[in-house]
Amino acid sequence: MRALTWQGTSKVSVETVPDPKIQEPTDAIVRITSTAICGSDLHLYDVLGMYLDKGDVLGHEPMGIVEEVGPEVTHIKPGDRVVIPFNISCGHCWMCTRGNFAQCETTQVTSEGKGASLFGYTKLYGQVPGGQAEYLRVPQAQFGPIKVPSHHPDERFLFLSDVLTTSWQAAKYADIQPGDTVFVTGLGPIGQMSARIARHLGAGRVIASDNVPERLAMAQRHGIETLNTGDVDVPAAVLDLTSGRGADSVIESVGMEAHGSPIQSAAVKATGLLPDVLARKAVETVGIDRMAALNTAFAAVRRAGTVSIIGVYGGNADPIPMMDLFDKGVTLRMGQAHVKRWVDEILPLLTGDDDPLGVDDLVTHRLPLEQAPHAYEIFKKKQDGCIKVVLKPGVVS
Repeated sequence: MRALTWQGTSKVSVETVPDPKIQEPTDAIVRITSTAICGSDLHLYDVLGMYLDKGDVLGHEPMGIVEEVGPEVTHIKPGDRVVIPFNISCGHCWMCTRGNFAQCETTQVTSEGKGASLFGYTKLYGQVPGGQAEYLRVPQAQFGPIKVPSHHPDERFLFLSDVLTTSWQAAKYADIQPGDTVFVTGLGPIGQMSARIARHLGAGRVIASDNVPERLAMAQRHGIETLNTGDVDVPAAVLDLTSGRGADSVIESVGMEAHGSPIQSAAVKATGLLPDVLARKAVETVGIDRMAALNTAFAAVRRAGTVSIIGVYGGNADPIPMMDLFDKGVTLRMGQAHVKRWVDEILPLLTGDDDPLGVDDLVTHRLPLEQAPHAYEIFKKKQDGCIKVVLKPGVVS
């Protein structure tokens, strides 16, 4: 089959690799019809190469048609249309029975001290081949795959794999009360959907910041107030808009990719160029994350407010203003999305003819899988108005 593979820092290519096969009775094989590029994939593209091997298949936002199932897989069958959650969870361990699917004890990567295995996401998370490919082996398929209806295009359901469920968790963790003011840092795909979901869950006002015109315009189409980070001091502007109090809740959706952290940005780039052993040591012991967005979130939240951190961070010694957070009495919630915890709440919003979450207005680029290297470049560089890319395996350009 053809698959998008990691070849080195800032280098990916589509190669011919062995077809996946059933290996365990709980496996399924899915023919991928749509697979998206995530902002987290850019961390692999630029920074986390020390945890990858040349030829690793990337991607964790896929959906498709079931081709084959193992004997212990009974809730799906060949021919079913399914979305694959990015985290691999068993559904029956101690963590899963409590809804903490991202911490599944069956697939935890205990050798690295990490939570549940993830598709296409480094040795830290199991080195499981990913879904930017024509076919995908799905472990724990007796629980994971989400069966979806056939009467809408893929993109109505595709983001159950990550973007929608991650954004839903971000909004839930923000403890939004009716009429609250919510501030969202960053308007990439997660920020876009987090802002829309915050409104859907009852926020009276949603403010978001970014500096990319296309992202700002997309948010404005959905009733989000926007702040251009190139024009204003964002925390000060949020305070001005909230009578000096600050936002009731902040959703931090940027993570380690934040702009405005020149020293940490240089550290991130330097780390990506180190030999693997040294680079791993740096990631595991040094505060290498770009903290600008997180510090903006801390400054913009009101006293006794909540910050929900859904942007990905990788440094283990990042400087955090603990005195200010303690003094303000801020609640922090964070973590990988427990995808299947939220599916039953979200799926009914996707099956009708209406589109209450605005899912149909997120994808800006649809490209054949063979054009994935180009897609990574325009997504990384925010070129050509690129906000969200969906790759189509089997489609010829």
